[in-house]
Amino acid sequence: AVMAAIDAGTAASIVPTYDLFTVSKLWCMFHEKPLVKGACQKTLANLKLDYLDLYLIHWPLGFKAGEELPTDDKGMSIPSNRDILHALEELVDAGLVKTERILNKPGLKHKPENYQEELIKHCHCKGIAVRAYCPLGSPDRPCFNAALHQRMLLDDPKIKEIATKHNKTPAWILLHFHIQRNVIAIPKSVTPQRILENFKVFEFELTKEEMATILSFNRNWRVYTMSMCKTHKEYPFSAEY
Repeated sequence: AVMAAIDAGTAASIVPTYDLFTVSKLWCMFHEKPLVKGACQKTLANLKLDYLDLYLIHWPLGFKAGEELPTDDKGMSIPSNRDILHALEELVDAGLVKTERILNKPGLKHKPENYQEELIKHCHCKGIAVRAYCPLGSPDRPCFNAALHQRMLLDDPKIKEIATKHNKTPAWILLHFHIQRNVIAIPKSVTPQRILENFKVFEFELTKEEMATILSFNRNWRVYTMSMCKTHKEYPFSAEY
């Protein structure tokens, strides 16, 4: 679908290729140095592009190479011997990736139930932009929320009350919550109308009281704990923040 959109846009002269900022990700089973370049080249071939502007690491954990996510007899992930940084630098040298700033925008689980105050403060004081992962609370993954006995944020009465006051949707309230905390929010949507409507999120401000209400939801809950990776030496959730 992405390739088709790029082809259609450039063929119709809607936008030249050099005006596009293209981003893709390296999956975790391709972190070993001999595999990185081939994975990038396959992505470029699929997109019919000569280079990527930005190449992200999907997760900062390398897994043993294979067709499926490899696990041991206890169901835990099997790590790889990583040499990922030098391999990514070689992609820049080869002209396959344009930017050397490959890891300067982390994606964090940021939502009212877990807004990670200390981590966000740390990133901002270091000049690191933060992007919210699942900014609407994972409404397409009800099983995760049910496991933690969480209410869907889009259905929460307090969120709905704030939305009614502003004559906005609950989704806009949640998106503006992130933006007002200087956190990037990129919601997933395949509906053109919703994509256009999301731009209206800049048309209003939440009051201090409304922000305090949303912040009061915090329970330090993680929807996705990556439990199968807890024995990995680079498991990210063992750190203080």
